[in-house]
Amino acid sequence: MLSGPRYTNDELMARLKFVVGLSLAFTLTGIVFVVLYSLMFIEQPMNQSPNDAKFFELVTPIATFLTGILSGIMLGKDDKKEEPKQETFEDEIA
Repeated sequence: MLSGPRYTNDELMARLKFVVGLSLAFTLTGIVFVVLYSLMFIEQPMNQSPNDAKFFELVTPIATFLTGILSGIMLGKDDKKEEPKQETFEDEIA
């Protein structure tokens, strides 16, 4: 069916982390730019409108959640790494 090279599990996991991290980073960047644009370039009344208050109330946890996910993905370690077996004193005697 597919004649291309087969990827190992580590290569597939690295690609998955890259794609997920990239999409989350673009989403977070978009949220930041929309908020900054709405604050700087749209004329605001002296009092904050209820719609703006709800907007910021909604965006704050989303941006915090995305930042946490991104840091978890980028700092996450591999699931299982086989460590070489260390010889003990009992192994040397036997």
